[in-house]
Amino acid sequence: MGSRVTRKGQVTIPKRVRDYLGIEPGSTIEFDVTSDGQIVLINQDATPKPSRFEKVRGTATVKMTTDELMAMLRGDD
Repeated sequence: MGSRVTRKGQVTIPKRVRDYLGIEPGSTIEFDVTSDGQIVLINQDATPKPSRFEKVRGTATVKMTTDELMAMLRGDD
C-alpha cells in the first residue's frame, strides 16, 4: 500500500489506515521516527481502546456466595 507525494509534500492516508486509527477530518496526527528508521503514525485525538482485561474488571453483580459459585462452576448438585 503506497501513496504518492504531491508537490506540496502532501500524501493521502489510505482509507484502511484511516479507519484502523480512527482518523477523521480535523484529526491531529503525530509522526514519530523509531530507532530503526520506521515512521509511526499516531492519532492524537483517539481514545485508547481498553484492554481485554479492563473490559471485565469491576465488581461482580451476582448475589452468590463463593461456595455457591464454585459449586455451580464445578457442576456439583
